[in-house]
Order: sequence, then C-alpha cells, then structure tokens
Amino acid sequence: MFTGIVAGTGEISSIDGEEVIRFVIDFSTVSTDGLVTGASVSIDGVCLTVVEINSPKISFDAIPETLEKTSLGSKQVGDSVNLERALKMGDELGGHLLSGHIMGMGKISDRVEGDENLDLMIECPEKIMKFVQEKGYIAIDGISLTIGEVNDDSFALHLIPETISLTTIGSKNIGESVNIEVDSMTQTIVTTVERILEARS
Repeated sequence: MFTGIVAGTGEISSIDGEEVIRFVIDFSTVSTDGLVTGASVSIDGVCLTVVEINSPKISFDAIPETLEKTSLGSKQVGDSVNLERALKMGDELGGHLLSGHIMGMGKISDRVEGDENLDLMIECPEKIMKFVQEKGYIAIDGISLTIGEVNDDSFALHLIPETISLTTIGSKNIGESVNIEVDSMTQTIVTTVERILEARS
C-alpha cells in the first residue's frame, strides 16, 4: 500500500527489453535504506517490484499490460518519475490509501500557472468520472491530491508550491498523459450504491 505522499523524483537511467521492459531508475534523491529485492515501489503511481539493487540505481520490470495501460509505456531515458516506497506498519498516513493499480490515464487539457501556484484541468475517461467528486481524493501520477471543480468529462487540480517542487507535476504540459487512481473507499461506495439501485430497478 501507498499514501500518495511522494518522497521525491528519480531519473530513468535506462530502458531495455522487448516484451518485459526493465527500467533502471536513479534514486539519488530518495533513500534506499532497507530496500530489498521483491519490495514494492510506486513509480508515477504504478506499483512495481524491485528486481535488482545497485544503489542508487534500482531496477524494475514492467509487463506489456502495465506499459499499455499506464504512462510508463511512453517513458524515455532521462525522464523523471515520482517515487514512493511502500507504507510500513506505524508510518504516518499523510495522504490517502492507494494500491498502485492504475485505473486509467487522463490528459492535461488546460494549464494556468501563477507566481506560486498551478492550476491543471484533467480530461478523464468516462469509466473513472463516476468516482470523481469535488473535494474528494485522487492520485495523479502517484500524488495524493484534492479534486477541484468537476465537469462532465474533466476535473480541476489546484497545486501548491510544495507539491510542485517535490514532484514531476509542475513540468507537465497540455496534451501529456497522467496516471489516475481513485481511493478504494470511494470506489467501494460508488459501486455498492450502483448495485443497490440496479437491484431495486
């Protein structure tokens, strides 16, 4: 499990393979103390397993389904990604609980930058929009965020300087894709209500 509180960013050092793709990521800005092979790490919100450690270079394998359904499939060497190590028992839960299982990809449709803030509009797939509500939680590229205004097919994000400085979201431009995960509690409530209403009809 993860919290959406990104520890820092890492740079993709290499990408190799044909079907299963190995990503080597430089963790220079994020601690690797106690990290072992088999551990889970959130990479731009995608839960991947550590397969090799040559600290600060950490290797992960991604299967075709992961590459197809997340933004990892379009990453290139030199790109930066958000990093969060798995939640440990007793850790402070500062964001909201996440599984690292991406529900789909959204696209940045508008960007308005102020002196110390950044507003983004995210186009969202229809299958995910039913879970999106104003002031609700959402994870964008693994970052726990609060949803702003909600439209029929998009929603707004209002970002503070801390989030902009610690994550990759401040460098995202119009047209770029982002990974989306809605918290499990919201998913459970919405799907339960849908089943109840369907049964009554």
